[in-house]
Amino acid sequence: MPGRIETEDELEAALSEPTPAVIDALRRLPGDIMLLGVAGKMGPSLAHMVRRASDAAGIPRRVIGVSRFSSGGQSQFAAQGIETIACDLLDESAVAQLPDVANIVFMAGKKFGATGHEATTWAINSYLPGVVCRKFRQSRIVAFSTGNVYGLTPIGGGSVEDDPPAPVGEYAMSALGRERVFEYFSRGLGIRMSIIRLNYACDLRYGVLVDLAGQVLAEQPIDLAMGHFNTIWQGDANAMALCAFAHAAAPPLVVNVTGAEVLSVRTVCERFGQIMNKKVSFTGAESETALLSKPARAVRLMGLPRLSADELIDRVAWWTMAGGRNLGKPTHFESRSGRF
Repeated sequence: MPGRIETEDELEAALSEPTPAVIDALRRLPGDIMLLGVAGKMGPSLAHMVRRASDAAGIPRRVIGVSRFSSGGQSQFAAQGIETIACDLLDESAVAQLPDVANIVFMAGKKFGATGHEATTWAINSYLPGVVCRKFRQSRIVAFSTGNVYGLTPIGGGSVEDDPPAPVGEYAMSALGRERVFEYFSRGLGIRMSIIRLNYACDLRYGVLVDLAGQVLAEQPIDLAMGHFNTIWQGDANAMALCAFAHAAAPPLVVNVTGAEVLSVRTVCERFGQIMNKKVSFTGAESETALLSKPARAVRLMGLPRLSADELIDRVAWWTMAGGRNLGKPTHFESRSGRF
């Protein structure tokens, strides 16, 4: 993998580079692959990884991306050999017209802007999975969820998949609703599924580290209330999600996907300050709890991430200093109230 990344073309290539494990998993996976909600932050690179891995494995399959595409972007997918279908996934009659596909990646969801739009949040996060399960009852499904379904844990700990959920706020509660609806249909219809509890994927254009690096570069004070976090290179999250097809089961496999290291906001920002030659200031104090997950099950089933936290921190620092594009979509990871 390249070290310092200087252009978005290099970034997209790195994010979509399939691991040997992904190539092997997709070689063994029969059928086409459709990604629902493909136009979000992770969807383009994940779809491209599917295309690249399938080609490397010598598997001639259709890769189809589905979204409203309200902001366009379909030509980007077409250039990579990915078909697109414009569809409002909340329109059940439109979903019924989608082609029957053996393998589904469910990426649709609403988090940011959930406060004040609670009904829409619940419809997308908790109603839509039922629509998808009724349509694709013969398919395998890998569904993205979130570590926000857990409660805050002591800094020395971290949630594991068998811990009782303790969602805080309507977004997190609706995300748990998504999981419960998927589980209901998986058990009732025998749909093989894997549910990915992700926190927090980091591209160089968004993510917790990008939020913090931008604040350090601008010499803004850093809030320490949520003083610790997990994160993972988005390319590694992409790879683990695709490897999860091999472990899909009924009832669903649930797996935490995140970095193994518990990172300190203070320590990370001090490192950014050293690289950027910036003075770092803080407000508040670290709490004794944070939103943390343990990825031991994912590591056992799908291997270690390729990129360490230190390497990711360095990449984010150099990208930010060089004026690399920022998507302007802060994670709001610091929220302890569950309001997004």
